[in-house]
Amino acid sequence: MTRSTLLAATLAVLTLSLPLQAAGPVDTSGPGQLIDSAAQSMLKELDAHRAEYRKDPAKVEQLVDEVLLPHFDSQYAARLVLGTHWRTATPAQRERFIKAFYQSMVRNYGSALAEFTGERLKVFPAQLAPDAQRATVRTEVKRSNGDRVPVNYSLRKGDAGWKVWDVTIEGISYVKSFREDFGAEIDQKGLDAVIERLEKGDPPAQKKAA
Repeated sequence: MTRSTLLAATLAVLTLSLPLQAAGPVDTSGPGQLIDSAAQSMLKELDAHRAEYRKDPAKVEQLVDEVLLPHFDSQYAARLVLGTHWRTATPAQRERFIKAFYQSMVRNYGSALAEFTGERLKVFPAQLAPDAQRATVRTEVKRSNGDRVPVNYSLRKGDAGWKVWDVTIEGISYVKSFREDFGAEIDQKGLDAVIERLEKGDPPAQKKAA
């Protein structure tokens, strides 16, 4: 299973609030309930229309774009990804980066979601205090060869309820990974150049071998 397929598992459980005629309501009473019920809702929608999503990947991107954003803390994630560059960025640069980074994730990993099936995902119960403001929900994604990969979701609670801001796959945080990648690129080319690349959908330049 590639990184794209693993990130598809992320999108599967982050893609919330599907139309009630397509899937059941999502339980938002806690982070564990939210992740588990959202996954089942998303998978129900995929199973019902998988042929359509396979035929037209743009439909997957549209589905994710419509229902993911309200439940993904894109500003907080983008701020952590930019790291020290967030402090020196202008408000306009910050806003552009938030939108471009989110759309880049959807564009790069959304198509793999069409192949994701329920038997590959296991969500473990989350244990947290009643007044907790942060939580980690552990899941496992089964590879095609039978290996199980830990995929953990980091959430924080705000005025709008619980939102996901990071996913850790096999011990590797995507926020940290992107921060390292973007940090080096920003140092070399500048923040505006990185934002423009993301907006255009261009891949990062290949690193030269030492």
